[in-house]
Amino acid sequence: MTALKGRDIERFITSPDLRSGFVVVYGPDAGLVNETAARLTRHYAGDPPDPESLIQLHMSEIDADPQRLGILARSPSLFGGNTTIRVRGASNKLAAGLVELFETGADSIIIVEGGDLKPSDALRKQAEARRDARAVPCYADSGQTIDSLIRETFAQARISLETDLVPMLRDMLGNDRQITRRELEKLVLFAGEGGKLSREDVTRLCGDNAALAIDAVVDSIATGHARRFDDAMTRALSAGTDPQRLLIVTMQHFSRLRAMRAQIDAGAGLDQVVARATPRIHFSRKASVEQQLRLWTDSALASACNRLATGIADSRKTGPLAMAIGRQAMLAVCMAAARR
Repeated sequence: MTALKGRDIERFITSPDLRSGFVVVYGPDAGLVNETAARLTRHYAGDPPDPESLIQLHMSEIDADPQRLGILARSPSLFGGNTTIRVRGASNKLAAGLVELFETGADSIIIVEGGDLKPSDALRKQAEARRDARAVPCYADSGQTIDSLIRETFAQARISLETDLVPMLRDMLGNDRQITRRELEKLVLFAGEGGKLSREDVTRLCGDNAALAIDAVVDSIATGHARRFDDAMTRALSAGTDPQRLLIVTMQHFSRLRAMRAQIDAGAGLDQVVARATPRIHFSRKASVEQQLRLWTDSALASACNRLATGIADSRKTGPLAMAIGRQAMLAVCMAAARR
């Protein structure tokens, strides 16, 4: 059996032990599948790849001409060595052809990009069962692998990072490898070789401006900063955020604060409650949320939720005045926080 797992996956990608045969790269993370196939291609065909020994096909081309893959796989490279063939968008129809090729003596390397293959799919089954094949799964990045990718990317460009920027980037970028790579390349280009990156740079270049504007509205209300609230509200509305959405998100935030406050009142530590909150609180907002939890009591949070619920109901009854009613309700809660 040649189904790769755990550390064996990275070990194989770094130094493949297959001289000829086929490798099926598959998984739900399309970006990581593409990147892994590209790394294997560079190993076998050179970096940059030798155009005389590398052939790239799409499954649609093989469907249109079923004999083409076999002819190419059996044709020796003009400059010696194995021919490397990379097949994108592969389907299970390819499995039988691959088995026939290598059972009849083909001397090539075929790198196959599959989708999110199930254990019962023919491509994956053959790659896991044969000695002359490998199955390379590509699953969504974990926090640890994203941290490593971020550090390696900036280390290669000798870019220095502001303290705690790695976890902030990890939370912001998510776990799709293709998106992560694209955003990191953008940051490297911005900073330049040997440059520096700050939290402000990352927020400006990679942040979701609408989401950040809503967070700013919510946090300014909950900490009682009226001027910040006015500025944040203006930015959020300028970004096209619906006033009703702002009201609803604010009420959801205060309801969440109340649930967290109840845990603290029951004896849990503030740091512990914030750290285990679901959904996770973004790194850049943790200090603000901790301040809010120190500021508000359960009874005060209940009153704030009631005031916001009334604002939501009233704004829905009077369309033309919805924005004014919503702003008034949020400002009232903001002023209540300022008095605490």
